[in-house]
Amino acid sequence: MRRFLVLSLLMLTAFFGAGPAAAITNGTADGNKHPNVGGLVNDTQYSDGTWLYCSGTLISPTVFLTAAHCGDEGHSVRVTFDPAYRDGDKTYTGTFHADRAYPGTSADSHDIAVVVLDRAVKGITPARLPAADSLSGLPSDQTFTSVGYGAYEVTNSPGGHQYLYDDVRMVATGTLNAINKTWLRISMNPSTGNGGTCYGDSGGPNFLGTTDIVAAITITGDAVCRSTNVDYRLDTPSARTFLRQYVALP
Repeated sequence: MRRFLVLSLLMLTAFFGAGPAAAITNGTADGNKHPNVGGLVNDTQYSDGTWLYCSGTLISPTVFLTAAHCGDEGHSVRVTFDPAYRDGDKTYTGTFHADRAYPGTSADSHDIAVVVLDRAVKGITPARLPAADSLSGLPSDQTFTSVGYGAYEVTNSPGGHQYLYDDVRMVATGTLNAINKTWLRISMNPSTGNGGTCYGDSGGPNFLGTTDIVAAITITGDAVCRSTNVDYRLDTPSARTFLRQYVALP
């Protein structure tokens, strides 16, 4: 599934002129700060011993928000909310539903999906969604809290870049870089103190500041996960049209 994720993200480079980004870099272990952030569990273990391939957020007791490129319509998937997943930890089974308009266009990729869980998640408070068009007037110094289970480090060796995973939920803070009608671009340049996302964080949340409001979900970014985190806004008409099929909107 991670190979499928990479291929899907690479197709987006034509839209953004950048490579894929989907794990938290220049961040720290999240612990239980964001218990409503989970990961999608692969059916088989990867060669590096890990299991997770995408991230997401619980937005109602039975609805898990993620990216459309993280799965196939109607397929059964598993979700974990453990801060450090190990094989055998508790998972929730559900059905994957993507926006029917995906993959859309460069203007609006419709790269959004949910997993409708077979049973309600108890003991975890769902994250909130933004109000309609509430992100259009953000200040230039607006910060975002990115959370996910993706690659925590990118190394450069003679064989090329290596992406390191450990199935641990990580968190980092980035600053607004640019915004348009459907996309947020968030700086994750470590030289300016920012952190951000990488492979495996796709579908994961970018919370508005330190709130529990998911402003946008991680979709792509630069190939070595050091420059820009590109995210799909959740306050737009297209995102809200999809989401209202599954949850009540603010």
